[in-house]
Amino acid sequence: MKFIVAAVGGSLLRPEVQERQSWLKDLSVMVKEQISPGVKLGLVVGGGSPARDSIQLVEPIINDVLALDRIGISATRLNASIIKEVFQNSGIFVSEQIPKNVTEAVTLMEKYDVVVMGGTVPGHTTDAVAIELAISSNSDKCIIATNVNKVYEEDPRNNEGAKSFDNLTFNELQKIVGPAEHSNAGISQVVDPVGVSLANKSKLTLNILDGRKIENIKNAIKGSKFEGTTVNGD
Repeated sequence: MKFIVAAVGGSLLRPEVQERQSWLKDLSVMVKEQISPGVKLGLVVGGGSPARDSIQLVEPIINDVLALDRIGISATRLNASIIKEVFQNSGIFVSEQIPKNVTEAVTLMEKYDVVVMGGTVPGHTTDAVAIELAISSNSDKCIIATNVNKVYEEDPRNNEGAKSFDNLTFNELQKIVGPAEHSNAGISQVVDPVGVSLANKSKLTLNILDGRKIENIKNAIKGSKFEGTTVNGD
């Protein structure tokens, strides 16, 4: 049995993204094509705008990072439900249940072709959850689908000349994203620093790519060449 795990950034579902309905349809078509006997997919979905907007609404009132995290987790589960329903409507054998933890997800992946989930507990972003799921299901890599084409040394939105990377070691990536600790709820980074540390400890390869291009996700699932950044090594 081959298990494939991918994290889909909530940014890919945000209102300002054009053709997001087409993206959802194309995602479901691609997943249906790639799932075959002996191949299972675990998809972990981020919170995106619903999470950030909800957190920003109550931040002046609630001064508790864990409470804000719980609000963000609810948004991730809403987004996971949206994708699950789209998959189900497309005829994919997807779990009706949105797992609340990685152990549940691994159990469901043994039964269903596809399992979709959101966040789990405060302090863990959906990147970290996806990486935990990949490790627990003995996947050989974790795909991180976001809204940037590669990992950059600096945010390309602030520095157009920022250098991008096709390949990085875990230590190099950790220096870019920062120390492995949870800071503020709702903060968006190319990859969660806690997740990077988890992947490093397990030597789990990361494929970080632009998920707006469905072909990119497809190529990473197939093990073909994709546009993005591969992270492995010491």
